[in-house]
Amino acid sequence: MKFFIKQAGFWLGFLTLLSPALAEPAKPKPDYAVKTKAIDGTVLLDAAIKADAKLAENCLAEGKKYIAQQRAEAEPELKSDPELFRNGPWTYERSYTQDSLVANRYVSVLRMDYSYTGGAHPNTEIDTILWDKQQAKRISIRPFFTDLADGSPAMQAMVKGVLASLKAEKKERGTEDDGEDYAKSIEPKLLKIGPVTLARSTETDKSSGLIFHYAPYAVGAYAEGSYDAYVPWQSLKPYLSAEGTAIFGGDRPKGDDDRNK
Repeated sequence: MKFFIKQAGFWLGFLTLLSPALAEPAKPKPDYAVKTKAIDGTVLLDAAIKADAKLAENCLAEGKKYIAQQRAEAEPELKSDPELFRNGPWTYERSYTQDSLVANRYVSVLRMDYSYTGGAHPNTEIDTILWDKQQAKRISIRPFFTDLADGSPAMQAMVKGVLASLKAEKKERGTEDDGEDYAKSIEPKLLKIGPVTLARSTETDKSSGLIFHYAPYAVGAYAEGSYDAYVPWQSLKPYLSAEGTAIFGGDRPKGDDDRNK
């Protein structure tokens, strides 16, 4: 009996030692990687993106170009001031993740850039891609609206929706919201309002609206992290084109707003 107790104790202790390693999920293998004394750069595509050969090719080409640019900037810095790299090469990670698929045609992609160059904390940047599977190219949300000119009623409605969503999110998180600084940076211009994706919907093949994505620092303190601002399609209904009317419908799925928190 004592033997079995000792054996059980041995295996319990052994598994305890291994548990941190077992609990930590293995990092996915990058689809592209470059490591030098100056940079440690990687590009990662998720499975959904890799399932579309043309989209994967497009994203990977852009990712490789991004890493090449970072290397070109880091190499001279290493030569001129090696002390900047005392903790090792600067880290650059770019990932592409499918956020939604609407009408089996429009793919919303989140592009996340993580970098650490020895500062107080890492930096995170967020951008988005809207891919038209039918045309096999990147597009904007313009075809879904009758007029997205700077300052148009549709753009004004989007800004109003974004600010209302951010205000509600800040209240839910219990963070202070003076609303002045970040509100000024969100302009009624497609290139100034923020990176956007088509929101998922309770209705098959539809989108429930737009989600605008903001990286840390964009609309709050770094410690607050990133924010997603959801604008339901119903508030934009007067400005939809025929194409927009065809793809929008339903509501945002329950719990969907927790995916990126």
